Amino acid sequence: MSWGTPPGAVKVEGEIDWTPRRVPSGRRLDGQYAMVTGSSRGFGSVIARALAQEGANVAVHYLKSAESAAEIVKEVKKAGVDSFALQADLSDLQQVKILAEKVWKKWGRCDVLVNNAGETAATQMSWRELSPEVVDGTLSLDVKGTLYCTHEFGKRMLDEQRSGTIVNVASNVIVTGSPRSPIYAAAKYGVIGITKSYALALAPFVRVNAIAPGYMDTPSLRARKDWTEGRKKWIIDHTPVRSIGKPENIAHIVVFLASQDSFHMTGNTLICDGGFSMPAA
Repeated sequence: MSWGTPPGAVKVEGEIDWTPRRVPSGRRLDGQYAMVTGSSRGFGSVIARALAQEGANVAVHYLKSAESAAEIVKEVKKAGVDSFALQADLSDLQQVKILAEKVWKKWGRCDVLVNNAGETAATQMSWRELSPEVVDGTLSLDVKGTLYCTHEFGKRMLDEQRSGTIVNVASNVIVTGSPRSPIYAAAKYGVIGITKSYALALAPFVRVNAIAPGYMDTPSLRARKDWTEGRKKWIIDHTPVRSIGKPENIAHIVVFLASQDSFHMTGNTLICDGGFSMPAA
């Protein structure tokens, strides 16, 4: 049994022993099978590569970026693991069911699910710009997509494997709020509700946790109209570690939650924003 998969449950006086066991390679996810939503670009692609470096085979999900997904598959395979791309609209339950079916048909299991795909309502620059289209799009992907994937993959992990880990990507807006886009904050609060609820529902065999990053230096952030040099400076000045988060660093927190290094954690949310939200935490 690998370090990345919980060993079979052993009951000792009513308690389940999940003692982790190391593998010779030292890679925390060696031989595991992982699915990362929204991993054809941005933070998701960084997560996919980080999981592969720890030995996981990675399924790369995309909605529209087929060519980018194919490139990430090639990069992931360079780590000596298996990878393939899958397309699905995560706001459609039937497509998510088919997505899960394809993963199990290909590999026979899924040990790690990372729900990274999300909409930041990037076109909204102020709370005054309330658009039903933005509301629907944000909630459909962030809440419905995370819920559907957690449900369909988590159910199979529980019923067929009796093991697995799920990591949901939230945001530090759960602490700070978002005067720019309250709908984005509401969506990420929904992700936390999903995380806690399924952590209870799938226990003790499947763990569900979340990360809550702050600003990350990604192409999507740099492309936003409101991301000016002045605002960037203000954010850095008010962040204790004095830097904007790098996806490569935060991806390692996902790996930690996906691996058995965090085997006594479920229903948790790890805020990783360089201390930006610490005064309000």
